[in-house]
Amino acid sequence: MKTLHQIIKLHYSSLSSGQQKVAAFYIEHPQEAALLTAFQIGKQVGVSETTVIRLAYALGFSGYSELQQALRKDLFLPKQKVAEGFFLQDDPASDNHFIRQAIQREQTILQHTANQINIEDIWAMADTLIQSDRVYIAGFGSSYAAAYWLFYSLKQLRDNVVLSSPAGFMTEDLCDLTTDSVAVVFSFPRYRRDTVQAATIAKGQGAKVIGITDRTLSPIGQLADMTFGCLGKEHVDTHSIASTISLLDILLAGIRIRNSGRITKRQQLLERLYTEQQLFSE
Repeated sequence: MKTLHQIIKLHYSSLSSGQQKVAAFYIEHPQEAALLTAFQIGKQVGVSETTVIRLAYALGFSGYSELQQALRKDLFLPKQKVAEGFFLQDDPASDNHFIRQAIQREQTILQHTANQINIEDIWAMADTLIQSDRVYIAGFGSSYAAAYWLFYSLKQLRDNVVLSSPAGFMTEDLCDLTTDSVAVVFSFPRYRRDTVQAATIAKGQGAKVIGITDRTLSPIGQLADMTFGCLGKEHVDTHSIASTISLLDILLAGIRIRNSGRITKRQQLLERLYTEQQLFSE
């Protein structure tokens, strides 16, 4: 059974501009939306109450009440606020104050990420990455750092893993993708056009696309077959790589659990080669 997030993603492109605003509010502020009436949501978003109700019908629900019930079913874990007062002992103008603010910001991101994780999505992505004949990983500009981290880690676990250049994609890499392949595409603000182009070509080759992005309705989020969402930009001014690496760690853990036999053989071979090359000092 599809979650409300998945239903919204499926219908998003066909919604009116007003309905898209409401849909985005449901995605980005689910706990708040779950407690509001149609009138209150319309006021928050800047549309009429009728637009909110029409969204429910457009998404295939019998009415606003059924839409709210679907949203509440999706909310398994309450969001928890990071303890307040963490840095109140510092002078607001001091350097210590800003350092503690940065620490608190990372805590907020990680807590939000933990609350948003869907375990079934993790297993589905892990299985896809295990079963695919080829994994193409793309991350351009500032997204490249996280893409490279996944590439390096995944190469320890399986073969046929390819990484894009930070400057953009090579058509020749995408040409090798098949219906049994998967493209993992990283995309964070500001969203680059070539990221969407690479994902579109990959889908044209029949490959599945996993989008790792800051929100479900980002350009890649709308295009991807599966979306791994990190903290949305409404919470912070710039993207933090901390939540992304945390998500990837969880995904890799799932792969290790599901494919432990093959991974052990590969790592034994790698260790033998490392030893022969005297690659490491210890």
